[in-house]
Amino acid sequence: MIGPIFQRETAVLPRRPRHFASRVVFLVMVFAIISTTWLLLAGVQPVQNAGDLARFGVLIFQLIAPFQLFVLMFLGALAGVIAVSHEKDRQTLTLLLMTSLSNAEVVLGKVGSGLLLAFNALLSVAPILFLPCLLGGVSLEQAASAALITASTIVLTCSLGATIAFWREKTFQAIAVTLLSVAIWIAAGEAIRLGAVPGISPQVATVLSPLRAVWQVTQPIVGSKFGSPFGVWEHPIMSSLALLSAAALLMLLSILRLRVWNPNRERRKVSAEYSDQATENLEASTQGVSQAAGAGRTVKSWKSRDPRPMWSNPILWREMRTWAYGKKVLIIRVAYLILAACVAFGLFQIARSNQGSFADRGYEQQLVAPSVSILAPLMVFSLILINALAVNSVTNERDGGALDLLLVTEITSVDFIFGKIFGVLYVMKEMVLVPILLLFIPWFYGGLSTENLVFSIIAMLVMDIFVCMLGIHCGMIYYQSRAAIGTSLGTVFFLFLGVATCMLIMLMFRGSFGRQLAPFLMIILGGGTGLYLAIGSRNPSPAITLTSFLLPFLTFFAITSFILRDQELTVFSTVVVSYAFATAAMLIPALSEFEFAFGRGKMQQEE
Repeated sequence: MIGPIFQRETAVLPRRPRHFASRVVFLVMVFAIISTTWLLLAGVQPVQNAGDLARFGVLIFQLIAPFQLFVLMFLGALAGVIAVSHEKDRQTLTLLLMTSLSNAEVVLGKVGSGLLLAFNALLSVAPILFLPCLLGGVSLEQAASAALITASTIVLTCSLGATIAFWREKTFQAIAVTLLSVAIWIAAGEAIRLGAVPGISPQVATVLSPLRAVWQVTQPIVGSKFGSPFGVWEHPIMSSLALLSAAALLMLLSILRLRVWNPNRERRKVSAEYSDQATENLEASTQGVSQAAGAGRTVKSWKSRDPRPMWSNPILWREMRTWAYGKKVLIIRVAYLILAACVAFGLFQIARSNQGSFADRGYEQQLVAPSVSILAPLMVFSLILINALAVNSVTNERDGGALDLLLVTEITSVDFIFGKIFGVLYVMKEMVLVPILLLFIPWFYGGLSTENLVFSIIAMLVMDIFVCMLGIHCGMIYYQSRAAIGTSLGTVFFLFLGVATCMLIMLMFRGSFGRQLAPFLMIILGGGTGLYLAIGSRNPSPAITLTSFLLPFLTFFAITSFILRDQELTVFSTVVVSYAFATAAMLIPALSEFEFAFGRGKMQQEE
């Protein structure tokens, strides 16, 4: 064992129902992808010999391995952050530091507790990862190499999340900085792979970027240097060693700086404002004091600053006029703007090289333009950050003990809900406005029509409000902060990852909506069930139940209409109406049953 913290987690984790639920859900999700792909393949072409099965095995392996990497990379980073931030929010980390536990026991215990959840999901899906080996076309070495790289990536992302959570005081800051670090890491790997970084060979990307390392492993022929003693294991071993070395350095940094970062040494600085009236009063009361003795004395006023006028909605005033989430939010904004500047540079390069035209493109390039492949990840990343701040805006109130005080004041549900929504959108204004401004680059160069530009802007605003309301809804119905954050971010992440996976499968097997519906029915029903369990089971309502099962179907319909082309109005109206209705389904119960929604989430088993 690596300490009592890890020992307690190993003893308590199997007693939680979600320990077994997470294993089953992830396993069923991957199996649904395999079943859907098989039904599409059997519907397009007959499977007659072993060669057809081998090609299907390669196709499945190339779908599952990157999907598993993305999910577990996100899960590991989030688990590392929550494992530490949960202690900070509950004010128990300081108590741990007052015990006889060493720095190594605290850090390794928290990192290990975060790894338990991620490795639990990895081990549950490992048999399916090796399943394509039975079909042919995929070797055992390839499957083992993909599992090794994924495991190393989990260790690194969990260590990164825990290190940043030990460093930062606010939960949102830790989550945002972790996600920004992972995004910059993946973007740097892609830039190296494309040769955009001078002086670094593109082959280095297969070592530093887990995405490129796994993609190289999934190829039918795994390349290796002639005479290498590792053979096909060369690149996986090198990549794993690099990732594990970085994880060891992060854990060492946390061990050395644990008691320097914690408890938080930042104190609110009292402004040195002096009042002339206070000075005159003091001089009048001390007439016997000599002028020479009092010449060098300075007198501070009894208050640090004058009171500021407050708005009629104090929740919105606090969100917009104070540093409610810490001043380090400025660092997150600057890092995001740097990432957006890189995306803007890429869009200009694509536009100037005339890649935005449809002249010399294949079907896939016409469907997903190079500018979209660069801009879409930034938009998704913006939505995840907005959702993270929204859920933390509620959980921070509860963990700080301020939520119970707010419920007994004259603040109404309208003040609280709309104050949080507009406050979060104001704090995240860069994440709201920058993706919209970047849409004008392809529009200016003719890659996007004016009609589609208006459609995209309205759809982005609807999605911003949806993810914001989803975060507030999860923060209200879940009593534990880690459950609320994990459910909210997991819903947004799986929503967009599911959309990307469905589009990738549809690109491989193009067809009409009627032919695509039956194979994707399992994914649609599974997504609806998962969405209902996440947002509707704690505070059920007919509207939330309807939107939980209707939203995956309408999303699938929008994807199919997008692939069939020349149906932009259909895609726009479907997306806007479905996600606006989902927002209203969560908003109306929150307004009408405000106190009930908060009380309902406090389950006995979560205490």
